[in-house]
Amino acid sequence: MPMTPDPDFSSPSAQFFFDLSQDLYFRKDARNFINRLSVKDLNTLGGVSLLDIYLDTGNVVEPHIHQNASELVYVIAGSAVISLINPFTNELLNYTAGPGQVVNIPQGWWHYEVASTDGTHLLAIFDSKMPEAIFGSDILRLTPPGVWAHTYGLDQAQVAAAFAPITGTTIIGPPLPGQQTTKPMPYVPYGSPRQPVYAEQAAHYQRPAYPVPYLAQGYGWPYPY
Repeated sequence: MPMTPDPDFSSPSAQFFFDLSQDLYFRKDARNFINRLSVKDLNTLGGVSLLDIYLDTGNVVEPHIHQNASELVYVIAGSAVISLINPFTNELLNYTAGPGQVVNIPQGWWHYEVASTDGTHLLAIFDSKMPEAIFGSDILRLTPPGVWAHTYGLDQAQVAAAFAPITGTTIIGPPLPGQQTTKPMPYVPYGSPRQPVYAEQAAHYQRPAYPVPYLAQGYGWPYPY
């Protein structure tokens, strides 16, 4: 990953304020979406960044790892089960966390979050200004079915059929009816003219009206495709 220069706090272009609604990282629907802050949004950031996550009951931030960052998940509202595998003990750890509680996920550990209540709001804080991630959906769909079958003694046709619906990076699952994956949308830089708002989304979370979201996949948060 290319290194970013240290911020020049005396520069006229130094940024000290950002509206997270201007960088929508992923949107499944009006109640399940993720906003983002990285050094691409706020050029004075040090070694920190965050994801602002909204989930309804049963929605999952899919299993994944951050290969270059640790993550601290803070629950603002609602409740979520935050699960991680400890690679040193081979234990699956499940933590039910509510408002004011945190779960620490060390760098490179497999983990996922499942909302237990509607209106769950999580803040994921990273010790990197440009975190990376590898998602389970990509591992499943990009590894040939024959490799899974041969390695684990499985039926190749059954493996292929089971994974066939996974045609892209999931990020928030399960898919909506008739929808297997959410396609990327073009990034719109901060400061571009605002678009019509999602009134339902804004009202549900009692936050300022959001612009039509643009998936910023790969822009300053380099997930593989």
